[in-house]
Amino acid sequence: MNQSPPAPDPRTELGLLTAPGPLLLEPDKVLLPEGPVDGWAVVVRDGRFESVAPAAAVRRAHPGLRAVRLPGRLLMPGLVDAHHHLTQSFGAALAFGEPSEIFRRVWVPLEGSLDEESAYTAAKLAALEALRGGFTTVTDAGTRADVDVEVVAAAARDAGIRCVLGLVCNDADADDDAAGGDDGRTTVVERAEKHLARYDGDPLVRASLAVSIPEAATEGTLRATARLAAEAGAVVQIHVNEHLAGVERSLVRHGLRPLEHLHAVGALGPQLLAAHATLLTPRELTLLADTGTAVSYNPVASAWKGNAVAPATAMAERGIRFGLGTDGTRGDGFRLAEAAEFAQRLAYGLAGGDSSCGAGWTWLEHATRGGADAVGLGALTGTVAPGTAADFLLVDIDTPELALSWDLPWELVRRGNRDQIAAVFVGGHLRLWHGRPTDWDGAALVRRAVELARATVARAEVGRAHPTSTAARARHLERERSTAR
Repeated sequence: MNQSPPAPDPRTELGLLTAPGPLLLEPDKVLLPEGPVDGWAVVVRDGRFESVAPAAAVRRAHPGLRAVRLPGRLLMPGLVDAHHHLTQSFGAALAFGEPSEIFRRVWVPLEGSLDEESAYTAAKLAALEALRGGFTTVTDAGTRADVDVEVVAAAARDAGIRCVLGLVCNDADADDDAAGGDDGRTTVVERAEKHLARYDGDPLVRASLAVSIPEAATEGTLRATARLAAEAGAVVQIHVNEHLAGVERSLVRHGLRPLEHLHAVGALGPQLLAAHATLLTPRELTLLADTGTAVSYNPVASAWKGNAVAPATAMAERGIRFGLGTDGTRGDGFRLAEAAEFAQRLAYGLAGGDSSCGAGWTWLEHATRGGADAVGLGALTGTVAPGTAADFLLVDIDTPELALSWDLPWELVRRGNRDQIAAVFVGGHLRLWHGRPTDWDGAALVRRAVELARATVARAEVGRAHPTSTAARARHLERERSTAR
């Protein structure tokens, strides 16, 4: 069992932040939707922001509360990871240097080798990394592990992170659109209904439905999941237009690209969260804009897997809803925001002479409020405002990287990283303090994860196209020695 850290001294800053009851916090700056402001304060009560206003007004309105002054700190919304696979954390490093569609060779066999303990540990490890990187919400696209999805929910709850939890609703073989049949579709729909009801009222877990790729579900199931999600105010997560091979299979099979196929069957709409969407035509951008469909823009995944880069700057210009997702690559929110801007600059900005590429605020916006909207939580989180969940970060801005501030949004995107995150709050509770959980043993979890990961990967039939970089280097040196002889 993980042991809880010792109780904090109530006289210290940590002690003040973990004191029972409401909190009145006065940081140097607060990041509002319109930008950073000086001299403001917030009141956190019962897990939500009760007041967000200039500090003098907040103190007058709450004379009974002791102000906790936070010099050198920025209070900003927690970041939202719009696309993750929590039970894939044991194999994150297996994806380095691999060609696209690695899910067939890496993730399916790896997740298939997880038992209940290893699935829970993998998910909690991913949640810990996400919290350390400033994410207060993660969006899990569904696990392939043969375990009850509640295992993943429990891991998120125990870690203290908000989670949009997908249930995989696949019912078709890629070669046979009718593979599920009416009976199979009925079973999938029944499971989907139960999943959506199961987490109704859960303080941290919000239910979602998921289809791996459009060809993994029958047309009837694509329509049914869209309807169920829309009725429940939930989202359906589908990997869409990610790989060239997938686009070509859809053209051969349906005469339509995957996003066009989803539109034809009635599955586009505000309830759809299209993961990746790296290969889009102008017509498909129009479909996204016209239907209100949301996208998870995953720039690090594009770089690591050799995919194209989603045209996110064009999406922002057209008003297409989108958030930023890690796809389980690395859980550092500021580095993700930088990758989002940098990928646009390399893929599109340089060719067109665009030196701004959306500017820093665009990527912070879509890492927070825009991401929350994309995953169906826009009314709950993603911004510092009265009535919203108190999911927020305290960021050290009195550092060499950020102290000489001229444009804080740009500096957070270009020079921010997880080391500057002093505290992570979810639902008004301090979950992480300088990278360490406040009420459970993160180091013990990491040690157990190392043990379980080695055993899991050893029994999984993972197929890599390339050797590890260490093995590749050894082969290169051996060739050089052979040539020298």
